[in-house]
Amino acid sequence: MKRFLYHGGVATLIMFCFASNLSAQSLQTLPVKTIQDLHDFFKWSNQKAPIISGHRGGMVKGFPENSIATFENTLKHTPAFFEIDPRLTKDSVIVLLHDATLDRTTTGTGKLGDYTWEELKKFRLKDAEGNVTEHRIPTLAEVIEWARGKTILNLDRKDVPFAMTAALIRKHNADAFMMLTVHAPEQAQYYLRDNKNRMFSVFIKSKAELESYEKAGVPAANMIAYIGPTIKPENKELYQLLNGRGIMCMISAASSYDKLTNSEERAAAYRAIIADGATILETDRPIEVAEALKKLK
Repeated sequence: MKRFLYHGGVATLIMFCFASNLSAQSLQTLPVKTIQDLHDFFKWSNQKAPIISGHRGGMVKGFPENSIATFENTLKHTPAFFEIDPRLTKDSVIVLLHDATLDRTTTGTGKLGDYTWEELKKFRLKDAEGNVTEHRIPTLAEVIEWARGKTILNLDRKDVPFAMTAALIRKHNADAFMMLTVHAPEQAQYYLRDNKNRMFSVFIKSKAELESYEKAGVPAANMIAYIGPTIKPENKELYQLLNGRGIMCMISAASSYDKLTNSEERAAAYRAIIADGATILETDRPIEVAEALKKLK
C-alpha cells in the first residue's frame, strides 16, 4: 500500500511538472539570455523581422495594463517586449502604475505615493474599459523575476530616482533583459556610469538629437530610437542616419493609429509603419498588430 502511495505521489509530481513546463512553453519568448544577446537582438539589420513592443503590456478586455497577467496573455499570442511604468509608494517600494493617481486603473483613489505597499495590496486593477479584475498592482521586483527568460522590460521614466532603479536592476542581476527609457543624454550617461552595457530607448526625432547622444558618448549599440507616433516624410532621413549606425527605429501607435475605430484601418496603418522603415512598433494592441503583420512578406 505504501509503495502504491509512493508511486502515485511520484506520478502526480511528474504530471504537475509536465503541466508547468507545458504552460511555460506555451509563451512565445524572446531569445535573450545575456547582455550580448540583448544588444544583438536590437541591432538593426534589413534581414530582421519587425519587433513588437507592448505598451504597458497591451490592452485587452479583462487584462489590466501594467500587470503580469496581461504580459503573459500577450506572449501567448506573439513574442514581444514590454514598456512598463515604475512608480514609488509611500514606503519606497517600486510598483507598476502609469498614472500618479489610482483612480483610473485601480479600485483605489488618490495619489499612489500616499499609500504604503501593504495598503496598495487591497486594491484591484481595472481593465481599459473600467472593469474590475482579480489582479493587483505588481511590484517591479515581481515583474523582473517573472520576465527572466521570457521577455525584455523597457522602464519608462516616471518618479523613481535613478539610483533606486539602477540598484534594483543590480540586485536582481537583470541587465540582460532590461531597457531604460531616457529623455536626454545626461540620463543615459548616469546609467552608463553604473553599467557600461545598459540598453536604452532614447527619444531621437532629429539629426541634432542623435548627435547630442553621440557627443555624450552613448554607444549606438546601446540604443533603440523612438522617432515619434506617426509616419511622416522626415522619418526617411532618420531611418538612414540611425540604421546606418545599427540603431533600430521605433514608432509608437499607442497615441495615434491604435485610436482608429476600424480594425481594418488599424491593420493597414500597422503594416504601413513597417513598410515606411520602422523596425519596432510600440502599441496598446500587440496581439492585433501581430495578426496584421503576418500579411507582410
